[in-house]
Amino acid sequence: MIATILRQAPADHRASIAAWRQLSDILAQRGNQLDDDDIRRSLHALAVLRPRVPESVRRDCARAIAKHGRFAPLVAFYGNDVPAVAAIMLRGAQLSEADWLAMLPATNAMARSVLAGRTDLPQGVYRALASLGSGSVALPRPVVDAEAAPAPVLSLHAAPDAAVENGTSQISELVRRIDKYQSTRSQPDAARSIAAQTPRSAFLFETGPDGVIHWVDGVTRGAVIGLSIAEAAFGGEPGTDGVAAGAFRQRAEILNARMMLEGTPADAGEWRFSALPWFDPATGQFRGYRGSARRPNRNETPYGRPVAEDSGDSIRQLIHELRSPLNAISGFAQIVAGQMFGPVSQSYRTMADTIVADALSVQTIIDDLETAARSNAIAAIDPAPGEIVDIGAIVTQVESDLAALLAEQRVDLSISRVGGPFRGLANDANARRMIGRLLTALIDVSETGAILVGQLVTESPHDDMLQLRIVRPATIRFATASDLLDPGFSPEGEAPGAAVLSLGFSLRLVDSLARAAGGRLDIGHNALTLHLRSANSKAEAGLEAQQGE
Repeated sequence: MIATILRQAPADHRASIAAWRQLSDILAQRGNQLDDDDIRRSLHALAVLRPRVPESVRRDCARAIAKHGRFAPLVAFYGNDVPAVAAIMLRGAQLSEADWLAMLPATNAMARSVLAGRTDLPQGVYRALASLGSGSVALPRPVVDAEAAPAPVLSLHAAPDAAVENGTSQISELVRRIDKYQSTRSQPDAARSIAAQTPRSAFLFETGPDGVIHWVDGVTRGAVIGLSIAEAAFGGEPGTDGVAAGAFRQRAEILNARMMLEGTPADAGEWRFSALPWFDPATGQFRGYRGSARRPNRNETPYGRPVAEDSGDSIRQLIHELRSPLNAISGFAQIVAGQMFGPVSQSYRTMADTIVADALSVQTIIDDLETAARSNAIAAIDPAPGEIVDIGAIVTQVESDLAALLAEQRVDLSISRVGGPFRGLANDANARRMIGRLLTALIDVSETGAILVGQLVTESPHDDMLQLRIVRPATIRFATASDLLDPGFSPEGEAPGAAVLSLGFSLRLVDSLARAAGGRLDIGHNALTLHLRSANSKAEAGLEAQQGE
């Protein structure tokens, strides 16, 4: 039956409507019994027919099949139609929890807002919708009458990729290339050379509702037109950082986010931009962002600049000034919690306990800052001899200490041992701080439900280095080393459990401590590897000398 329908190309408007109704009805009733090829061809045929079928017909079909709409691909297809059609299907479709969860990534914001308004869905679907945040739902776009435009002559046998493409991204890319070509061709060679070498300091821009920049003033259009602020750029590619992407999803104000541009020396390099969302005053529909960009200030690009000689002393002075009030606050809270001056109500004691716990957290941060300032002053050329410690036992202890954080973040940690023994040359406290800070920082940026995998490796008995390798979490899988070491970097906007001190600070602290002990932290494409000096060869050499005597 379905093969017969697909073989017959609709000859006129009435035949197109008939084919639409037949294919929709067959998929709704027997979609789960068809093979994958028939399903793919049927959905492609519906995509080809949709521009030729009036919206009223599509609404009637959605209403007819919604009550027995249990075939997830067909529900997803109707769910991405215009709001009037999609809402009818999504309000009545009855799918399993697994099908709803599989379908959510393929739905748009309007469709998710319809699902959020239902009261009969499985609880797992509501949790998934809540995890997407308020930026995942939106007001419906104005309905465009498909019958007003002339329907193109299409064939059901056209290639799927040719019939259904992401036209917006292609048009943006085409506009960007044309503008770039025209901007370089329109100026005489001498004038163009001078302009290209003169650095620009600011520009204005505007995006559409998809986050793609479509208007710019102040720089070469080809350097900016077509870039998106809705997605973070990785691997040194031109684009914006995760802060902008996170704000875009929430339709929030963007402040001093980073943007990287390519092109002439006047345009290329790092920029800082701020932008505000704007909405249609008549309908309230989100229309995009309007903003301005500037070159970063000196204090916004701290890395790569020579550090002042007294910077370490300044940090240590600041730390000293922080400790006194912190100790006073913590001490007074302990007096209240312990009721040393008389009875105190339970609510005040609970508040005092919270203050004590927060003070301990701040104390840990201050200790990290002091350690970083001290380690920068240590010459890594001649590391301290260090004591022999069991790195394997330290890793086990750190895993136990992080159990509460792992449970709170719902992240699993699995560190296997390869080789052994794992004796290292390092200070015990510094080794615990290095390993604990590295694992804590990576847990903080891991997604909920993720598994953080690592290995503690000593490859041979005489290897001079122990290695603790941790596979990159998915949120920083494609981030460059410079991004990971930048305190302003935030994966995908804002990590849900981000620590007070950034990932960049933590990694730089671990590297500083490791180098002071004769090791290092390597940021590889797939993993972060902490190298620590091994004591295995030294211990075995001493044992052999004793046996020789």
